[in-house]
Amino acid sequence: MKYIQFGTTKLKVPKIGLGCMRINELDDDELPRYIEHCIELGINFFDHADIYGDGTCESRFGEAMKELGIDREDVILQSKCGIKPGWSYNLYYEYIIEHVDGILERLGTEYLDILLLHRPDALAEPEEIAKAFDELEKTGKVRHFGVSNHRPSQIDLLKKYVKQPIHANQIQFSIPFSNSIASGLEANMMTEGAVDRSGDVLDYCRLNDMTVQAWSPFRSENGGFVDSNERYPDLNWALGEIGAKYGVSKTTIAAAWILRHPAKFQTIAGTMNFSRIEEIAKAPDVTLTRDEWYRLYTAAGHVLP
Repeated sequence: MKYIQFGTTKLKVPKIGLGCMRINELDDDELPRYIEHCIELGINFFDHADIYGDGTCESRFGEAMKELGIDREDVILQSKCGIKPGWSYNLYYEYIIEHVDGILERLGTEYLDILLLHRPDALAEPEEIAKAFDELEKTGKVRHFGVSNHRPSQIDLLKKYVKQPIHANQIQFSIPFSNSIASGLEANMMTEGAVDRSGDVLDYCRLNDMTVQAWSPFRSENGGFVDSNERYPDLNWALGEIGAKYGVSKTTIAAAWILRHPAKFQTIAGTMNFSRIEEIAKAPDVTLTRDEWYRLYTAAGHVLP
Protein backbone atom coordinates (compact mmCIF):
# COMPACT_ATOMS: atom_id res chain seq x y z
CA MET A 1 0.00 0.00 0.00
CA LYS A 2 1.24 3.48 -0.85
CA TYR A 3 0.74 6.39 1.54
CA ILE A 4 0.30 10.12 1.17
CA GLN A 5 0.73 13.03 3.56
CA PHE A 6 -2.55 14.03 5.17
CA GLY A 7 -3.03 17.74 4.49
CA THR A 8 -0.08 19.63 5.95
CA THR A 9 0.30 17.27 8.92
CA LYS A 10 3.01 14.70 9.57
CA LEU A 11 0.36 11.98 9.41
CA LYS A 12 0.73 9.46 6.58
CA VAL A 13 -2.50 7.90 5.35
CA PRO A 14 -3.00 5.03 2.87
CA LYS A 15 -4.24 5.97 -0.58
CA ILE A 16 -7.15 3.61 0.06
CA GLY A 17 -9.30 3.99 3.17
CA LEU A 18 -12.27 1.88 4.26
CA GLY A 19 -15.66 3.59 4.54
CA CYS A 20 -17.55 1.94 7.40
CA MET A 21 -21.14 2.89 6.55
CA ARG A 22 -22.02 -0.68 5.57
CA ILE A 23 -20.26 -2.75 8.20
CA ASN A 24 -23.62 -3.88 9.56
CA GLU A 25 -23.78 -6.14 6.48
CA LEU A 26 -21.16 -8.32 8.19
CA ASP A 27 -22.00 -10.63 11.07
CA ASP A 28 -20.13 -10.69 14.37
CA ASP A 29 -17.68 -13.32 13.14
CA GLU A 30 -17.01 -11.67 9.77
CA LEU A 31 -16.43 -8.11 10.96
CA PRO A 32 -13.21 -8.68 12.96
CA ARG A 33 -11.84 -10.83 10.13
CA TYR A 34 -12.65 -8.12 7.61
CA ILE A 35 -10.96 -5.38 9.64
CA GLU A 36 -7.91 -7.60 10.07
CA HIS A 37 -7.92 -8.38 6.35
CA CYS A 38 -7.97 -4.67 5.48
CA ILE A 39 -5.06 -3.98 7.80
CA GLU A 40 -3.11 -6.85 6.22
CA LEU A 41 -3.68 -5.14 2.84
CA GLY A 42 -2.26 -1.90 4.24
CA ILE A 43 -5.69 -0.29 4.67
CA ASN A 44 -5.43 0.93 8.25
CA PHE A 45 -7.61 4.02 7.70
CA PHE A 46 -11.26 3.68 8.78
CA ASP A 47 -13.84 6.34 7.94
CA HIS A 48 -16.92 6.56 10.18
CA ALA A 49 -19.83 8.93 10.86
CA ASP A 50 -22.11 9.21 13.85
CA ILE A 51 -25.18 8.56 11.69
CA TYR A 52 -23.95 5.31 10.12
CA GLY A 53 -26.37 2.71 11.39
CA ASP A 54 -27.55 5.27 13.96
CA GLY A 55 -24.23 4.78 15.72
CA THR A 56 -24.22 0.98 15.63
CA CYS A 57 -21.50 0.88 12.96
CA GLU A 58 -19.11 2.67 15.31
CA SER A 59 -20.15 0.52 18.26
CA ARG A 60 -19.62 -2.74 16.38
CA PHE A 61 -16.31 -1.52 14.98
CA GLY A 62 -15.13 -0.59 18.47
CA GLU A 63 -16.09 -4.02 19.81
CA ALA A 64 -14.32 -5.74 16.91
CA MET A 65 -11.15 -3.71 17.47
CA LYS A 66 -11.18 -4.66 21.15
CA GLU A 67 -11.61 -8.32 20.22
CA LEU A 68 -8.70 -8.15 17.80
CA GLY A 69 -6.45 -6.45 20.35
CA ILE A 70 -4.98 -4.12 17.73
CA ASP A 71 -2.82 -1.28 19.05
CA ARG A 72 -4.70 2.02 18.73
CA GLU A 73 -1.65 3.72 17.25
CA ASP A 74 -1.62 1.21 14.39
CA VAL A 75 -4.93 2.43 12.95
CA ILE A 76 -6.22 5.81 11.81
CA LEU A 77 -9.78 6.59 12.87
CA GLN A 78 -11.80 9.31 11.19
CA SER A 79 -15.41 10.18 11.91
CA LYS A 80 -17.93 12.83 10.96
CA CYS A 81 -20.75 14.71 12.66
CA GLY A 82 -23.26 17.42 11.78
CA ILE A 83 -26.10 15.52 10.11
CA LYS A 84 -28.98 15.36 12.57
CA PRO A 85 -31.37 12.40 12.23
CA GLY A 86 -34.61 13.66 10.71
CA TRP A 87 -32.75 15.28 7.79
CA SER A 88 -31.49 18.49 9.25
CA TYR A 89 -28.03 19.74 10.12
CA ASN A 90 -26.42 21.00 13.30
CA LEU A 91 -22.91 22.39 13.71
CA TYR A 92 -23.56 24.22 16.97
CA TYR A 93 -20.96 24.01 19.73
CA GLU A 94 -22.91 21.80 22.12
CA TYR A 95 -23.99 19.45 19.35
CA ILE A 96 -20.45 18.92 18.06
CA ILE A 97 -19.03 18.30 21.55
CA GLU A 98 -21.84 15.92 22.49
CA HIS A 99 -21.56 13.92 19.31
CA VAL A 100 -17.79 13.64 19.39
CA ASP A 101 -18.07 12.29 22.93
CA GLY A 102 -20.58 9.74 21.64
CA ILE A 103 -18.29 8.77 18.76
CA LEU A 104 -15.36 8.22 21.10
CA GLU A 105 -17.43 6.11 23.48
CA ARG A 106 -18.79 3.93 20.69
CA LEU A 107 -15.40 3.43 19.06
CA GLY A 108 -13.80 2.71 22.42
CA THR A 109 -11.02 5.25 21.95
CA GLU A 110 -9.82 8.37 23.73
CA TYR A 111 -9.23 10.34 20.54
CA LEU A 112 -10.03 10.66 16.85
CA ASP A 113 -7.19 11.11 14.43
CA ILE A 114 -9.52 13.17 12.23
CA LEU A 115 -12.93 14.81 12.64
CA LEU A 116 -14.84 16.01 9.59
CA LEU A 117 -17.89 18.27 9.51
CA HIS A 118 -20.21 16.00 7.56
CA ARG A 119 -22.13 18.61 5.57
CA PRO A 120 -22.53 22.40 5.59
CA ASP A 121 -25.11 23.75 8.01
CA ALA A 122 -26.96 26.77 6.60
CA LEU A 123 -27.56 28.02 10.16
CA ALA A 124 -24.00 27.41 11.32
CA GLU A 125 -22.20 30.15 13.17
CA PRO A 126 -18.46 29.71 12.49
CA GLU A 127 -17.63 31.11 15.92
CA GLU A 128 -19.46 28.13 17.47
CA ILE A 129 -17.51 25.66 15.36
CA ALA A 130 -14.26 27.41 16.30
CA LYS A 131 -15.16 27.12 19.99
CA ALA A 132 -15.84 23.41 19.60
CA PHE A 133 -12.61 22.78 17.68
CA ASP A 134 -10.59 24.62 20.34
CA GLU A 135 -12.04 22.47 23.11
CA LEU A 136 -11.63 19.22 21.18
CA GLU A 137 -8.01 20.04 20.41
CA LYS A 138 -7.23 21.21 23.95
CA THR A 139 -8.69 18.07 25.53
CA GLY A 140 -6.91 15.82 23.04
CA LYS A 141 -10.13 14.32 21.74
CA VAL A 142 -9.40 15.27 18.12
CA ARG A 143 -5.97 15.58 16.52
CA HIS A 144 -6.85 16.90 13.06
CA PHE A 145 -9.86 18.56 11.44
CA GLY A 146 -11.48 18.64 8.03
CA VAL A 147 -14.79 18.95 6.23
CA SER A 148 -16.98 16.93 3.90
CA ASN A 149 -19.09 18.10 0.95
CA HIS A 150 -18.01 21.73 1.38
CA ARG A 151 -17.49 24.38 -1.30
CA PRO A 152 -14.36 26.56 -1.22
CA SER A 153 -16.31 29.63 -0.07
CA GLN A 154 -17.77 27.65 2.84
CA ILE A 155 -14.30 26.51 3.84
CA ASP A 156 -12.98 30.08 3.63
CA LEU A 157 -15.78 31.32 5.87
CA LEU A 158 -14.93 28.61 8.37
CA LYS A 159 -11.21 29.43 8.23
CA LYS A 160 -11.94 33.06 9.09
CA TYR A 161 -12.82 31.90 12.62
CA VAL A 162 -11.22 28.49 13.09
CA LYS A 163 -7.52 28.57 13.98
CA GLN A 164 -6.92 24.87 13.29
CA PRO A 165 -5.93 24.00 9.70
CA ILE A 166 -8.63 22.36 7.58
CA HIS A 167 -6.70 19.40 6.24
CA ALA A 168 -9.26 17.54 4.13
CA ASN A 169 -12.46 17.75 2.14
CA GLN A 170 -14.41 14.56 1.45
CA ILE A 171 -16.51 14.79 -1.72
CA GLN A 172 -18.45 12.41 -3.91
CA PHE A 173 -16.20 11.55 -6.81
CA SER A 174 -15.99 8.81 -9.43
CA ILE A 175 -15.37 8.56 -13.17
CA PRO A 176 -18.99 9.43 -14.07
CA PHE A 177 -19.53 11.70 -11.06
CA SER A 178 -16.71 14.17 -11.68
CA ASN A 179 -18.27 17.49 -12.55
CA SER A 180 -15.55 19.14 -10.47
CA ILE A 181 -13.27 18.21 -13.38
CA ALA A 182 -15.81 18.76 -16.16
CA SER A 183 -16.60 22.32 -15.11
CA GLY A 184 -12.96 23.25 -15.67
CA LEU A 185 -12.42 21.36 -18.91
CA GLU A 186 -15.69 22.59 -20.39
CA ALA A 187 -15.20 26.21 -19.33
CA ASN A 188 -16.62 28.69 -21.83
CA MET A 189 -18.77 25.99 -23.44
CA MET A 190 -22.56 25.87 -23.67
CA THR A 191 -22.64 22.39 -22.14
CA GLU A 192 -24.12 20.87 -19.00
CA GLY A 193 -20.68 19.93 -17.74
CA ALA A 194 -19.56 23.57 -17.85
CA VAL A 195 -21.88 24.41 -14.96
CA ASP A 196 -19.76 24.97 -11.87
CA ARG A 197 -21.43 23.21 -8.95
CA SER A 198 -18.33 22.78 -6.83
CA GLY A 199 -16.65 26.19 -6.86
CA ASP A 200 -13.45 24.74 -8.35
CA VAL A 201 -13.10 22.55 -5.27
CA LEU A 202 -10.19 20.50 -6.65
CA ASP A 203 -8.12 23.56 -7.51
CA TYR A 204 -8.92 25.07 -4.13
CA CYS A 205 -7.83 21.96 -2.23
CA ARG A 206 -4.61 21.79 -4.22
CA LEU A 207 -3.87 25.47 -3.60
CA ASN A 208 -4.41 24.94 0.13
CA ASP A 209 -2.57 21.60 0.45
CA MET A 210 -5.73 19.75 1.48
CA THR A 211 -6.28 16.03 1.04
CA VAL A 212 -9.28 15.27 -1.15
CA GLN A 213 -11.18 12.15 -0.10
CA ALA A 214 -13.43 10.49 -2.68
CA TRP A 215 -16.60 8.87 -1.37
CA SER A 216 -18.76 6.57 -3.52
CA PRO A 217 -15.84 6.03 -5.92
CA PHE A 218 -17.71 3.34 -7.87
CA ARG A 219 -21.05 5.06 -8.23
CA SER A 220 -22.63 7.60 -10.56
CA GLU A 221 -25.61 9.84 -9.88
CA ASN A 222 -27.83 6.88 -10.81
CA GLY A 223 -26.09 4.03 -9.03
CA GLY A 224 -23.08 1.82 -9.66
CA PHE A 225 -21.21 1.83 -12.97
CA VAL A 226 -18.65 -0.96 -12.77
CA ASP A 227 -20.26 -3.93 -14.59
CA SER A 228 -23.47 -1.90 -15.08
CA ASN A 229 -23.23 -2.28 -18.84
CA GLU A 230 -26.70 -0.96 -19.58
CA ARG A 231 -25.84 2.47 -18.24
CA TYR A 232 -22.17 2.69 -19.14
CA PRO A 233 -21.33 0.16 -21.88
CA ASP A 234 -18.49 2.23 -23.34
CA LEU A 235 -16.97 2.86 -19.91
CA ASN A 236 -17.14 -0.80 -18.92
CA TRP A 237 -15.57 -1.83 -22.20
CA ALA A 238 -12.71 0.61 -21.65
CA LEU A 239 -12.28 -0.46 -18.01
CA GLY A 240 -12.09 -4.08 -19.08
CA GLU A 241 -9.63 -3.47 -21.89
CA ILE A 242 -7.31 -1.32 -19.79
CA GLY A 243 -7.64 -3.75 -16.87
CA ALA A 244 -6.54 -6.61 -19.11
CA LYS A 245 -3.42 -4.64 -20.06
CA TYR A 246 -2.42 -4.27 -16.39
CA GLY A 247 -3.71 -7.70 -15.31
CA VAL A 248 -6.25 -6.25 -12.87
CA SER A 249 -10.03 -5.89 -12.58
CA LYS A 250 -12.32 -3.08 -13.73
CA THR A 251 -12.72 -2.08 -10.09
CA THR A 252 -8.96 -1.67 -9.71
CA ILE A 253 -8.81 0.55 -12.80
CA ALA A 254 -11.77 2.67 -11.63
CA ALA A 255 -9.94 3.37 -8.37
CA ALA A 256 -6.62 3.93 -10.17
CA TRP A 257 -8.35 6.56 -12.33
CA ILE A 258 -9.12 8.61 -9.22
CA LEU A 259 -5.62 8.24 -7.82
CA ARG A 260 -4.07 9.31 -11.14
CA HIS A 261 -5.42 12.85 -10.70
CA PRO A 262 -2.85 15.20 -9.12
CA ALA A 263 -5.27 16.57 -6.50
CA LYS A 264 -3.86 14.38 -3.72
CA PHE A 265 -6.84 12.01 -3.64
CA GLN A 266 -7.51 9.40 -1.02
CA THR A 267 -10.14 6.89 -2.16
CA ILE A 268 -12.67 5.84 0.50
CA ALA A 269 -13.98 2.40 -0.48
CA GLY A 270 -17.20 1.23 1.15
CA THR A 271 -17.24 -2.39 0.05
CA MET A 272 -17.66 -5.19 2.57
CA ASN A 273 -16.59 -7.85 0.07
CA PHE A 274 -13.28 -9.55 0.84
CA SER A 275 -12.23 -10.08 -2.79
CA ARG A 276 -13.38 -6.63 -3.92
CA ILE A 277 -11.34 -4.82 -1.28
CA GLU A 278 -8.33 -6.81 -2.47
CA GLU A 279 -8.95 -5.52 -6.00
CA ILE A 280 -9.22 -1.93 -4.77
CA ALA A 281 -6.03 -2.28 -2.71
CA LYS A 282 -4.11 -2.91 -5.96
CA ALA A 283 -5.06 0.50 -7.41
CA PRO A 284 -2.13 2.51 -5.96
CA ASP A 285 0.24 0.22 -7.88
CA VAL A 286 -1.37 1.06 -11.24
CA THR A 287 -0.42 4.34 -12.91
CA LEU A 288 -2.62 5.04 -15.90
CA THR A 289 -1.23 6.86 -18.90
CA ARG A 290 -2.67 10.24 -19.78
CA ASP A 291 -4.41 8.73 -22.83
CA GLU A 292 -5.96 5.96 -20.70
CA TRP A 293 -7.17 8.47 -18.12
CA TYR A 294 -8.86 10.64 -20.75
CA ARG A 295 -10.26 7.61 -22.53
CA LEU A 296 -12.09 6.53 -19.36
CA TYR A 297 -13.24 10.09 -18.73
CA THR A 298 -14.86 10.45 -22.15
CA ALA A 299 -16.19 6.87 -22.09
CA ALA A 300 -18.27 7.91 -19.06
CA GLY A 301 -20.03 10.52 -21.23
CA HIS A 302 -17.92 13.58 -20.48
CA VAL A 303 -17.01 15.79 -23.42
CA LEU A 304 -13.82 17.57 -24.33
CA PRO A 305 -13.74 20.95 -26.14
